[in-house]
Amino acid sequence: MITVRAGNTQISEFRLLHPLPLLYHPAMSHSENNGTAFLYHPIFQKHKTGWTHPEKRQRLTAIIGRLKQAGLWELLQHPAIQPATVADLTAIHDPQYVDHIRLSCEAGGLFEPDDVTLGSPDTYDAALMAAGAVLTAVDAVMTGQSTNAFCAVRPPGHHAERNRAMGFCFFNNVAIGAKYLQHHHGIQRVAIIDWDVHHGNGTQQAFYDDPSVFYFSIHQYPLYPQSGRAHEIGTGKGKGFTLNYPVAAGSTDTDYRRIFQDDLRPALARFRPEFILISAGFDAHHADPLAGMALTEKGFEDLTRLSMEMASEHCGNRLVSVLEGGYDLGALAACVETHIKVLMESA
Repeated sequence: MITVRAGNTQISEFRLLHPLPLLYHPAMSHSENNGTAFLYHPIFQKHKTGWTHPEKRQRLTAIIGRLKQAGLWELLQHPAIQPATVADLTAIHDPQYVDHIRLSCEAGGLFEPDDVTLGSPDTYDAALMAAGAVLTAVDAVMTGQSTNAFCAVRPPGHHAERNRAMGFCFFNNVAIGAKYLQHHHGIQRVAIIDWDVHHGNGTQQAFYDDPSVFYFSIHQYPLYPQSGRAHEIGTGKGKGFTLNYPVAAGSTDTDYRRIFQDDLRPALARFRPEFILISAGFDAHHADPLAGMALTEKGFEDLTRLSMEMASEHCGNRLVSVLEGGYDLGALAACVETHIKVLMESA
């Protein structure tokens, strides 16, 4: 199959393992522009991990149900998503690795690329669409169709390294989005804010020697994947463009706000990003079963608002947020609702 990505022209070959129905929506009128986009596709539910695995399809069901109950669903834009191409993926990942994931899915049945990560026959298609959701969101924001966007995707991405699946992740959605911004929209400086409770080792690896991408991570330490120490600041030309804040279990809303205000804000002022991407994990919530933080919905509201203020200060509000972790269904849904409400304030 041949696809042409909307926005900047790129013609690349890709093949989905299973034909997918695209979500078609009527063309948006001018009055509907400059809102908040919510990107989701049913294929994300077909990435099967089993009933006992924490990264399960019910995460997205809970989010969507909460947004509909709150009356927000109809107020959001819902752009049709194009899947990422192999060329999009290989801007970050080794071609042989991408092919390995495809072949593993073609073989049928569940497979385990590492001891906590599970794949199924539809995982490759879901992962192409997850990365594609980020690229579609980037296009919508860059063309002015949307002010900002939230991508409710799975599998998540920030642990995926160049040639390795890790921590429930196969392809690094946010890293692929950063490269796409640079290659297809001419953005020179991208900032990635990662507030997932686990360090985004894959995202850090992708840009560790790259001064054009500023990577910030605040995360519980020690905790999986045992990376992201404060002295990890980049290498070569990228030295100083990685900022890790490992914090102890039990850290609170106040602790996170202080770090965002006192450390991240001046760092972004020096970097002057032209676009901000968020790896939005909500597993630092006090109810999450996989970590030990003490954040509340109000804490995530504040982090979102501070991130939006920085986007306003530096890059004309251009921001795309991408779901990473969050494994207590009620807490996840409540935090995403709060997050999206703040995004909508600026849209």
